[in-house]
Amino acid sequence: MKIGLLSDTHSFMEATILEVLQDCDEVWHAGDIGDLSVTDQLQTLQIPLRAVYGNIDNAAIRQTFPKDLIFECGGLKVWMTHIGAYPPKYTPKVRTKLDEIRPDLFVCGHSHILKVIADKPRNLLHLNPGAAGHHGFHTIRTLLLFDIIEHRPTNMQVVELGNRGQQRS
Repeated sequence: MKIGLLSDTHSFMEATILEVLQDCDEVWHAGDIGDLSVTDQLQTLQIPLRAVYGNIDNAAIRQTFPKDLIFECGGLKVWMTHIGAYPPKYTPKVRTKLDEIRPDLFVCGHSHILKVIADKPRNLLHLNPGAAGHHGFHTIRTLLLFDIIEHRPTNMQVVELGNRGQQRS
């Protein structure tokens, strides 16, 4: 199963992103969608979309998508939320919930910093795809592609979408 993971689009979507995601089996958006037109465009791919709202998202987005999403995919338990911090410096609230949920994958956005970190004490993989939009302090816009094969995330690929402020055609 091929997964496309993005976050922090901040109302921005371009053809390049849709092209990168078109061969995925599922698309996950880790919040700060910005405008429902972003998820509308993602849904034109006719690929299952899982998304959570972020701190900048309005009432319409918050009514459409949850703050937290806990699900199974390819035999892995996933917790996706927008603000999650990083191992081992999770906030007390996130740490408690991680210990309660015990996910295999913990997915978040918010920081605009792409990170893939093994949290060995919790036996999970932390994923933050960086930011696919133009708003923020990041330099390069990014997303992640990966496969889930035999209950394991594999073939992790960082996709660079160009510089912040520069749209690719």
